[in-house]
Amino acid sequence: MKGNRVSVIGAGAFGTALALAFRQAGREVTLWGRDAEAMAALDAGRDLGALFPGASLPTGIRATADLSEAVLAGILVMAVPTQALRQVSEAVALVLPQGRAVISAAKGMEQRTGAFATEILAETLGAHRFGILSGPSFAADIARGLPTAIALAMADATDAEALARFLSSPGLRLYHTTDIRGVEIGGAAKNVLAIAAGIVAGLGLGDSARAAMITRGFAELQRFARAYGARPETLMGLSGLGDLVLTASSPQSRNYALGLALGQGRTPREAIGSGKLAEGAFTAAILAESAKARGLEMPIVDAVTAILEERLSVGDAVRHLMARPLRGE
Repeated sequence: MKGNRVSVIGAGAFGTALALAFRQAGREVTLWGRDAEAMAALDAGRDLGALFPGASLPTGIRATADLSEAVLAGILVMAVPTQALRQVSEAVALVLPQGRAVISAAKGMEQRTGAFATEILAETLGAHRFGILSGPSFAADIARGLPTAIALAMADATDAEALARFLSSPGLRLYHTTDIRGVEIGGAAKNVLAIAAGIVAGLGLGDSARAAMITRGFAELQRFARAYGARPETLMGLSGLGDLVLTASSPQSRNYALGLALGQGRTPREAIGSGKLAEGAFTAAILAESAKARGLEMPIVDAVTAILEERLSVGDAVRHLMARPLRGE
């Protein structure tokens, strides 16, 4: 791999955690954030307490708000939310030299267009090598160096393997694949299904119901992904089943926490407005719309969408799902 520097665009919890992991891999890291004052303070004081209590930014990571500095690295990891990715990428495009590897760590579909992350990057940045990084991972675990495994997808197999080796650290293990769309769909759909899992938990319906919901939700994820040509092994891997299991079973998941609040009686407006960003809330409607356009049945995704749009109560949604005709599995 040419050079030893990687830039992380986005200094939120996940981007900062990735920067820490890449530094543990021995890389020189530039961490970019849009707030110039905050990034200057971080670079000078090195205190990460607001994100990760007791942690500090190690030597070898440069914090900056200067995009022209950040894009000097040969590898850019775009760790910004899906709904903000286009805006940030358009700014990056103004200063980005040719021949870079640009990898998105966003999970979702653009609400306005239905585009996946690599499609947004291709539209805004032009001719570069694009990839997606996704899998079962919480920022706090990565930041602490706890064992975590995720998938990296690039169009070229040799490129994917080389980048996975370059970015892997003692705590963060990257598995490589060329199934970009399969990895992207897993990351997008599991967020919506995690909201459903949280709703089941919030209603107190029990672990059996939650297990059934996750299983039937995974069937919906597979159905949708196959329509896009995703590979079965991708869906059964880290970025599909693995990420769904994690996200649909832990209150650390923002999407699960949103569903939990909905199940406990909060309105969508209250639940969304009071917590941290849950990508599934933005992805649900476009995922349901895309499925319908392809003639695919995704009743759990439809139910979550109806709840978020306040067209259906949580109780009625559960009753409708339980009243669906019995069928073969």
